Amino acid sequence: MKVSVIVFPGSNCDLDVKWAFEVCCNADVSMVWHTEKSLPESDVVVLPGGFSYGDYLRSGAMAAKSPIMGSVVEFAGNGGLVLGICNGFQILTEAHLLPGVLLPNVSTKFICRPCKIRIEQIDTPFTFLYKQGEVVNFPIAHHEGLFYLDDTSLAKLEESGCVALRYVNNPNGSLNAIAGITNASKNVLGLMPHPERVVHPLVGGQDGVRFFKGINEWVKEIGR
Repeated sequence: MKVSVIVFPGSNCDLDVKWAFEVCCNADVSMVWHTEKSLPESDVVVLPGGFSYGDYLRSGAMAAKSPIMGSVVEFAGNGGLVLGICNGFQILTEAHLLPGVLLPNVSTKFICRPCKIRIEQIDTPFTFLYKQGEVVNFPIAHHEGLFYLDDTSLAKLEESGCVALRYVNNPNGSLNAIAGITNASKNVLGLMPHPERVVHPLVGGQDGVRFFKGINEWVKEIGR
């Protein structure tokens, strides 16, 4: 499996997610600087966590305008798997690959701690190795993690089965306790929790292992 991790000024989870794909899947991972205009051959594109452009303007707003994002949007439109974690989720909404917006946590404070996450949908390339309704421990680390969408669009999102993950104990005030969503085609996922931080017992647990192994199996057997 070939994975491209997009690196923006301020990304700080890029090497974490690279390591997760290598440890879990023995994947071939390329680090792609944001000023590039084209992607290398890829099965999966990842927008990692961090503070792209220092979170100026709005989190993810400047990164969404980076030269590489044109190729990411095209890749997603052609059915390629795109994963946005934390700041990457924020970038996906700013690039209009996913609906909604991520607002400051209701506490107005940065939250960094383990978090219980319920798997809501397993019909995605990212979650199909989990059980429906299974609760996993994925840590969170964000200041702008409150998912917001207008009432009508939120109802449509729920009805379409695009809410992939939900907080058990909503830590940030997200509407409907939403922790992660997909697009209608299920090939784009944005989530605020960090599965790449729980792929080895020495770094907090292994609940994220199936997340990355699932992507690998999907690519080999079902996907592209």
